[in-house]
Amino acid sequence: MKKMLALALGAILLSGCTVRVADMTVASTKNYNLNAAKFVKGQRVTGEDKAPIVIFPLGIPSVKTAMDRAIEKDKCAVGLSDVVVYQLNHAFLFGTYGFRVEGTEVIDRSQLGCENR
Repeated sequence: MKKMLALALGAILLSGCTVRVADMTVASTKNYNLNAAKFVKGQRVTGEDKAPIVIFPLGIPSVKTAMDRAIEKDKCAVGLSDVVVYQLNHAFLFGTYGFRVEGTEVIDRSQLGCENR
């Protein structure tokens, strides 16, 4: 009986859930010139913002921070295309929760130092 209880408690503590929140064609948290017309696709990138949970949340994660982290992986990127936003919840008393943003970089070749991209 003790083994079953320990196994059930372990399963609850290790369980988690990732939920697809949004799909977007193009998204950005940066200011850029839409009329530049020198955009190219880059690599597929991921950005996350998480907060720990120890009985109660110890922070407030945001989609904007997760998107900023994904865009800032390349200094020439100004946004993301084919974007998917996930909400992460991997906690039952202890664990983490937050957001993950995945997308393809939109690179602006008109920026200084980005002409050869």
